[in-house]
Amino acid sequence: MCIMDDELLISRAREERKKIFERYDKGRSADNDIDPWEDAALEIYHKMDKYGFIHDERMQRKEVTENFYVQQEREKKWLHMLRRWNKKDTVEKLKKRVFKGIPNKLRSAAWLKILNVEKTMADNVGVYKRMLDLAREFSTESFSQVRQIDSDVNRQFREHVHYLERYSIKQQALFNVLTAYSMYNMELGYCQGMAGVAGILLMYMDDEQAFWALNTFMSDSKYAMHGLFIEGFPKLTRFLHHHDKIVTKFMPKLQKHFMKHNLDSILYSLKWFFVIFVERIPFSLCLRIWDIYMIEGERVVVAMAFTILRLHRTKLLKMKDMDLMTDFLQSQLHKDFGYDDDYVIRAVEQSMVDLKRHKMDLPPPPLPRELPKHPLGQFIEPNIESKIGRRKSLFTQNELKTTETVIMRQEAIAPDIVSNFSYDTDDNLVEDGSMKLYQSTNSLATSMAMSRSSSVASLGSSDEDDSSEKSTEVTRL
Repeated sequence: MCIMDDELLISRAREERKKIFERYDKGRSADNDIDPWEDAALEIYHKMDKYGFIHDERMQRKEVTENFYVQQEREKKWLHMLRRWNKKDTVEKLKKRVFKGIPNKLRSAAWLKILNVEKTMADNVGVYKRMLDLAREFSTESFSQVRQIDSDVNRQFREHVHYLERYSIKQQALFNVLTAYSMYNMELGYCQGMAGVAGILLMYMDDEQAFWALNTFMSDSKYAMHGLFIEGFPKLTRFLHHHDKIVTKFMPKLQKHFMKHNLDSILYSLKWFFVIFVERIPFSLCLRIWDIYMIEGERVVVAMAFTILRLHRTKLLKMKDMDLMTDFLQSQLHKDFGYDDDYVIRAVEQSMVDLKRHKMDLPPPPLPRELPKHPLGQFIEPNIESKIGRRKSLFTQNELKTTETVIMRQEAIAPDIVSNFSYDTDDNLVEDGSMKLYQSTNSLATSMAMSRSSSVASLGSSDEDDSSEKSTEVTRL
């Protein structure tokens, strides 16, 4: 009887998942049944910026003005570099020009070159299509995962012209990239937040290019995003802890202020680390950080997180409420950062120098499990629970260990902050004395309720929990 019940559930789940794929296949065609509430409306008072984001003209917003001549000269230099990409003079000038900004018209070509996407595609001809075929045939056997991807695609960048309409070409591409990658990297599967990364890449690439760029971000040790999204979120915990150490060492007054008002860094910094500041700073500035991230890797993420607090510490110290500070860091800075992009990038560059001088430009080395352990592109058929989309009844050892760590850290009392390294009163780092390190409570980031999806139990990963079981912190993504 139980076997028959399982077979019936599998059949029903397969049929429902098949319908999800069919809706993306149909796209915007007239015979696709699109609920009106899923479709965003474009009204006459809306205006599109040069990046494709749509704004309400009734709302005041700060415009980023650019010197036309400077931009034109920069484009000429980048066109020359792109034609001579592997030449010695290009290699020597690349980093400096990336910090000055990649022209948006040429960002697509530049990103493809920096991430070496064209060579990766040439070395893996037909792999993306094969993953798409596997996704269509077998990803439907992992219902929770497909359902979560479908839900996240419909939420991603809905104010952008390419994602505005339900089942638009870019929504189709985003769905394809995420489902295909869940087959390619079955150890990871899919986790909320990956849609944001893939969504940005698709603004400048086609779906196959974005697929391989996403894989570079996840599996290349320079970026190693795999550790951000894998069960337990080990890299996120490591970076949050390092961020706390930096704030405690160089801005102890601000850290005391945060502690006094119960503002844990997990409440404001998740998107800083998960999706490299997407929707936390103005998009033009976010793209500049992404440009540098592709060249420098993780160092710019650490430095930018530090720079945000460094630039705005005076304003934050005047706020006497956790909600006010959280709203400022999560929402207000996205609308108006308060400084122009060039100024911020110079500040970030200086922060990178300062932190490196004190050997704090990077957190401690990653744990072994932060990088993929299993061969990429190797398919393993999911188990019965994944096929049905049944919620698991037991937690994995990683989840149990994570929960125990959360409880211990939450109960821990942070030691007094003692430091002679401070940005609270001085803009320069002056080394004089020692300090007692503050033990962060940021392992809240690894709440077992945040356990991400995976379609392969045999790889040691958990099945995906329903989106309603995600923690409040992850929902902020």
